[in-house]
Amino acid sequence: MQSTDDALLLRRFVESASDEAFAALVARHVNLVYSVALRQCGNPQHAEEITHVVFVILAKKAARVRHQALSSWLFQTTRLTTINFLRSEARRHAREQEAYMQSTLNESGSETWLKIAPLLDEAVSGLREKDRRAILLRFYEGRNLREVGTVLNTSEVAAEKRVSRALEKIRRFFSKRGVDSNTGTIAGAISAHSVHAAPALLAKSATAIALTKGAAATGSTLTLIKGALKIMAWTKAKTAIVAGVVVLLAAGTTVVTVKEIQAHRTYPWEVPKADFQVFYKAPAGIFILPAKFRNNGSACSDSSRGAMGISVDLKQIFETAYQVGPLHTVVTGNLPADKYDFIAKLVGPMEPHKNMPQDENWTIALQKELTRKFGIQARMEMRDTDCLVLRPANTGTQGFTPSTSMPGGHALVEKPGSLSFHQQPAGTLIGTIQRNFKVPIVNETGLDGAYDFTLQWDEPDPKHPNLDGLKQALHDQLGLDLVPSREPIEMLVINASK
Repeated sequence: MQSTDDALLLRRFVESASDEAFAALVARHVNLVYSVALRQCGNPQHAEEITHVVFVILAKKAARVRHQALSSWLFQTTRLTTINFLRSEARRHAREQEAYMQSTLNESGSETWLKIAPLLDEAVSGLREKDRRAILLRFYEGRNLREVGTVLNTSEVAAEKRVSRALEKIRRFFSKRGVDSNTGTIAGAISAHSVHAAPALLAKSATAIALTKGAAATGSTLTLIKGALKIMAWTKAKTAIVAGVVVLLAAGTTVVTVKEIQAHRTYPWEVPKADFQVFYKAPAGIFILPAKFRNNGSACSDSSRGAMGISVDLKQIFETAYQVGPLHTVVTGNLPADKYDFIAKLVGPMEPHKNMPQDENWTIALQKELTRKFGIQARMEMRDTDCLVLRPANTGTQGFTPSTSMPGGHALVEKPGSLSFHQQPAGTLIGTIQRNFKVPIVNETGLDGAYDFTLQWDEPDPKHPNLDGLKQALHDQLGLDLVPSREPIEMLVINASK
């Protein structure tokens, strides 16, 4: 079974530095990596360089990757690496991709493929992990349904259902972007065109460069490796920060009585303050309305279910839709100064704390509603930004105890001059100190997993944070330094110019 072989080969490479094992992995997956890169950048030469970079990153991170599904990790890493590569070449990339896709159409004669190809990898990336693995195994790796079921540790019938459900999600993704087709046609187009044979010598050159951990790479490739690692680190940190925000919001909710809800009959979720009790019980819907209450804004967000906000500004709704914080947002022009109530939820009522299937499409739906209602465009792009880099001090990290138990009380306790974390990733710490320093922080700690740790420093006046004291405490107690820098950071750019 190939997935087991991947794990064994990675283990051999990690534990005994086996060049043969790594070469086998490259040969097995080079077509997948090259195809995803080529589809996004439209330039075979650039796709080869991106392929080199992805396998260099694999060689560097093999010890961490060995416990993951390799094809899924390679797919996501290729997308992020290509995004980083294209950020400075957007115009030329658009021309090249258009020419490449037209060439592909001429060769294949498939209008459906021309329409879905530029969106395919984004659609697959947006699936849940098991759905994404099913699509990659079935179409990108060409496995039959029995093999897909074996890899996913399920039956052939269950594998067929999972692939069908994933295809339906992809179909809905395309439909929302004006591409109408059925799952059968989409499946046929993906099967026929999603994977291209890599150049004959690419596997050998990628293996040779990767085994040197990039030492044999050109200057441009080394720059691309560095940028790709940074965007990967930020993507992981952003996910952790969003998860931390959900924990904090859940800890601070206030129950709204039935009378308060009934007093405002327009919509049952338009209450004086955003509340999870109300949110979970509200019917599905995507609404942005003028604020019903003129008070301090509040919001609650569950990354798997949706979000709601009461009396918040438009910028905050954009940040919710794109899952970023205010320090990672740039507004050009002037947004409307009004306050709004909003809810974004694609599934029906549920009981609080009850486990439900994850639905990842509410953010996209909210993004579309913002564009439809206000005519304002927004996008994620890499921008060179003044920031602080959090990295291990010369003495190394300390004070982090790996946590295996769920918190008995609050996951984060924040007091003047004191922070206490229970079962939290490094991203939660970054999100907390970002609020103090008010600049983006890039995570180069190398810390994975969940930890218990505390931080204490002198804070004479809570209204004026002692940033020097906090910085020194990070160094002395956790072995971490905050270093000023200017780095490429993914930012939400809201174009409100008229």
